[in-house]
Amino acid sequence: MFHIFKNRNFSMLFLANFTSQLGSIVGMTAFMLYLLRSFSHQPVYATITELMYSLPTLVVFFLVGVVADRVNRKKVAYYCDYISAALSVALLISIMNGFIVLTFAILFLRSGISKFFQPAETAILQGILKKEEYATSAGLNQMVSSLFSLFGGAIGTFIFWNLGIEAAIITDIVSFLLSGLLISACKIPVEVTNPNGKHTLRDLNMKVVYKDFKEGFSYIINHGLLRSLLIAFVLFGVINGGFSVMPIFIIKYKFAPHSYETMNIYIGIVFGVTVMIGSILGSYLAKKFSLQTLIILGLILTGLGVVAAGFSPNIILYFTCIGFTGLSLPIINIGLGGWFPQIVDHKMMGRVQGWINPINMLFHSVTLGAIALLYPTYLKIEWIHAIVGLSLAAVGVYFAFILPKFREEKSTAKVEIEKGVSQ
Repeated sequence: MFHIFKNRNFSMLFLANFTSQLGSIVGMTAFMLYLLRSFSHQPVYATITELMYSLPTLVVFFLVGVVADRVNRKKVAYYCDYISAALSVALLISIMNGFIVLTFAILFLRSGISKFFQPAETAILQGILKKEEYATSAGLNQMVSSLFSLFGGAIGTFIFWNLGIEAAIITDIVSFLLSGLLISACKIPVEVTNPNGKHTLRDLNMKVVYKDFKEGFSYIINHGLLRSLLIAFVLFGVINGGFSVMPIFIIKYKFAPHSYETMNIYIGIVFGVTVMIGSILGSYLAKKFSLQTLIILGLILTGLGVVAAGFSPNIILYFTCIGFTGLSLPIINIGLGGWFPQIVDHKMMGRVQGWINPINMLFHSVTLGAIALLYPTYLKIEWIHAIVGLSLAAVGVYFAFILPKFREEKSTAKVEIEKGVSQ
């Protein structure tokens, strides 16, 4: 795991990803608490905030993958950070003046810009790492996620308590700027940044965008493994959408209505520590078991943990179940993260991500929309946990029957996909 950091470009990208996402979580956590405090009897505002994060994907999904494959991937990544920093300044001004509608609009725009970051960064990582390092990289990314959960929510809450929402947004601004500077300092070969030749945004007319987007669809649809794995990303959308609001809702409205802010810190610590442990465990298991096995096992265990959490009779047991979920969730991500770069051609990674991300976010948004409409009038928080958890476990069982037949296909995936695209 530590050997991979000898790759200077990977180290810089890793730190850039860390700072960018940490800043976002600090600001988003603080803004969520700001809404819950200022509009205590309108929990729908918190759900709308999450929708402003997910819905932009459905607006720009046809562009993000094409841009990542056609335009300089390094420039795409650091410009996303710089523009996000500028929009965070506008967000700060809007919040200070109490323009709630404008604030949601800026969040929507900033989120839309940020969607171009991941396909470009993922494609760069694929190009600068060796095949045997993909699973290690996925494990490290999971450790970053655990640190976000461990420190991001706690820091965001601490800053909100002591310095206010404005200081949290300033943290966002600094983090985006630092991330952009780190990416700018990377020295990445042109065959990685521009695998399909040098192009500019002016070259991306509607004809080119449509052709490349259609090619990305053909790339996926002509390979059974990629088609099957899309189901996992559908479920990630469901669980991400649910977990963006489920813990804070069940703490505030069931377990600790008068101390939910403090409990939010504790649950972040529990989830962060267990995800970190699960990331290390998952990286070890990736050396012992097939990546298919990790995906199946992780889905079933995570699903059962979410269901048990929803029906916990007290907050201690809820924390225990969330901790179990934190241990098992990284196993899924490491399985997928280690497998995907092995089966996707580096020239097509942006367009593949361009299809995966909107599918993920579509179901993220659908889940949040359903919660906004149904909770608390028609659906209890326990049943929201049950729906999310049972969906995960069911797909795990489905994959237990489907994925083994692709064991041999992994080594020939690129050839088969390229034949499908050429047809």
